[in-house]
Amino acid sequence: GISEKIRLYLIKKLLPRLEDRRKYHQEFASSTSFHGVHNIVQTQSKTRKMLWLLIVTGCLAVVIWQICSRFIYYFSWPTTTTVVVQYVEKVKFPAVTFCNLNRFQAHAVSNLKIIFLIWNIVSGVLQKFAVEDKYSQELNDFLLGNQNFSIKEFTRKNGFYLNSSTLLECDFFGKPCYPQDFEHVFTQYGNCFTFNHNDLPARRVSLSGRGLHLLFDIQQEQFTDDPALGYTDAGITFVIHSPKELPRFDGLGLLTPVGMHSQVAIRQLKSIIQEYPWGECKPDLKLQYHKIYSTNGCLQECKARYIQDRCGCLPFILPGNGTECDLLKFYTCVYPAVYDIEIKGLCTVGTHNSTCPAPCEEIDYPTTVTYSSFGGEKAIKYFSAKLKKSPEYIRQNLVRIDIKYHDLSYKITQQQKALTISELLADIGGQLGLFCGASMITIIELLEYIFTNFCWMCIFLLLKAPEMPQWNNPSQNQPTHKEKKKGIQEC
Repeated sequence: GISEKIRLYLIKKLLPRLEDRRKYHQEFASSTSFHGVHNIVQTQSKTRKMLWLLIVTGCLAVVIWQICSRFIYYFSWPTTTTVVVQYVEKVKFPAVTFCNLNRFQAHAVSNLKIIFLIWNIVSGVLQKFAVEDKYSQELNDFLLGNQNFSIKEFTRKNGFYLNSSTLLECDFFGKPCYPQDFEHVFTQYGNCFTFNHNDLPARRVSLSGRGLHLLFDIQQEQFTDDPALGYTDAGITFVIHSPKELPRFDGLGLLTPVGMHSQVAIRQLKSIIQEYPWGECKPDLKLQYHKIYSTNGCLQECKARYIQDRCGCLPFILPGNGTECDLLKFYTCVYPAVYDIEIKGLCTVGTHNSTCPAPCEEIDYPTTVTYSSFGGEKAIKYFSAKLKKSPEYIRQNLVRIDIKYHDLSYKITQQQKALTISELLADIGGQLGLFCGASMITIIELLEYIFTNFCWMCIFLLLKAPEMPQWNNPSQNQPTHKEKKKGIQEC
């Protein structure tokens, strides 16, 4: 039948004779490029044959151990960090955001305590503030009686402003700058103003020791915070950041108090982090409302999405195009939502599996700040005559800030793979060549030999398999083969 024909075909065409199979094994052992095997087969001395068998087996064991250790090391995703200092003729100047520690004008606030409580609730989206229960009833009464009150417009009109009366001097690399060169932005300090927010190509520094020079008049008599609420300082706080990123003040802001001259020397530090699993970054992440990815920008967009889904509105201090939240929504929904975000960890940063992992590329500006008292006696007299203010006013209101590059260089800290695919293959090839004299051709020879013997084994097992059973039972009306034969014999 058909099975018999298949058996005959397998025996004649695919399964060599025993002598041919032995000859194939002998030829493979004698001609393979796997060094040492032919010495085992061709030598007539049993002692020499046993010695070469031990040598080949030992070398093979060492190779397997070395290759396994290389694979284990590779899949531990090791990294190395390199630091390169690059000197250039010109370097980009960063963006600098300035804020007055006194947030609101005193004459515009009828109830300063309530305004600060409201602003704490609003800015709690960026930095968590605690609202004490003893003010809750007073706050509720204000919200119910001022439902159309907009803290955004109030802060814009009655917060810190930047004009010729508050920005007395501005000089960037020998050229004057003006209040219109600063961009308004909301932070937890209310109205703040950013210099170089557009990252203009012309704003490059070509000499170290020169940069941005500013003289502020904070006007303490107009802008005042309530010491009972914890606001006891007076001066200018500022943060240095990339022009493409939002300012972040929590823990990163620098402070210059009144009557002081601060000199800030900056360096540019560029960090490059490997993608997961070597590092913690994800290169495919993009932000909707920011030019470049940053953990701070991602965290703000995450909060904005969660608050908009829960409250149906969007805080003006967060990025997005949703409907602006009113004060009542801030107090009854947004503030509890921010609390849930922090307690439940709905927006996390840092690792690759967090909501906002580390960026693959980040630029920071490490700073060195030195302080001195602003002006000597002659300087006090000069500014007193120029501004027509008393020397006491000069000491209590003027702030000078100088920001410059330490030198024309930037530092690159780059995280690199300690072992790449090509290096792994080179290590494996080196181990095979050193201990066994093997190469890629040798591996192909071994695979061909193993595959050929595997096919022969399958054919041998197939030939030894029992015959296929008869699955179709003969019909009861038709005589079986034995019955037909018996009937013929009887005839």
